Amino acid sequence: IPKPEKEGVLNLSSQLGVIPGRDLNEQLANMQKWGFAGVELGGDAANDPKKFADAIAKTDLKVSAICWGSHNGDLVSEDVGKRKKGVENLKKALAAAGQLKSTGVIYVPAFNGQTKLTNQEIREVLLKDFPAIAEYAVSVGSRVLLEPLNRGEAFFLRQLADAASICRDINSPGMQMMGDFYHMFIEETSDLGAFISAGPYLHHVHLASRERNLPGQDERSFVDGFRGLKLIG
Repeated sequence: IPKPEKEGVLNLSSQLGVIPGRDLNEQLANMQKWGFAGVELGGDAANDPKKFADAIAKTDLKVSAICWGSHNGDLVSEDVGKRKKGVENLKKALAAAGQLKSTGVIYVPAFNGQTKLTNQEIREVLLKDFPAIAEYAVSVGSRVLLEPLNRGEAFFLRQLADAASICRDINSPGMQMMGDFYHMFIEETSDLGAFISAGPYLHHVHLASRERNLPGQDERSFVDGFRGLKLIG
């Protein structure tokens, strides 16, 4: 394995929803006080990015990602009309992410039951529609972050190598990916191998234990995964 071109830097952030506080300003102030570098926002940030930008500007925090999800699987729906609407909404989220200087928008093609398309058909739709979406993402200073999930939540896109192969085929800086230790525990045989397979396409990681507790609250080990992250820089 070649040595990465640059040393990896660990920037700890948290999803906003789990942070205590009476309002957005107090939540962000608490995160700053506790030493976080960034905050991951929910999909509602796409509807009012100025509200979040103004609040975050009062701190030293950065927006690590916007967790947008699947938008009911619209972008890979068997209904072409839903797909068109889904594309418009994802572009709105990408524009907000660019405005917030976020690392990208977390996107899940579909949760279980959200589309009647097969694995092969979903992949065909992504390769057909997402080059233009990725180009738009670059134009607004953002990127799509594909998130593989475990089989209990999604039948399509379950391993980091699958996401990396889609990013490779689309071949755009606007189409990248992330990994989640919780889903990886179920789907991957090796955290280290999974991150190496993701390689340069990896831009974000969810640090969650086997039972979705905090790290250290159950027997889930992160050592192998962090070795992989160090190897890819």
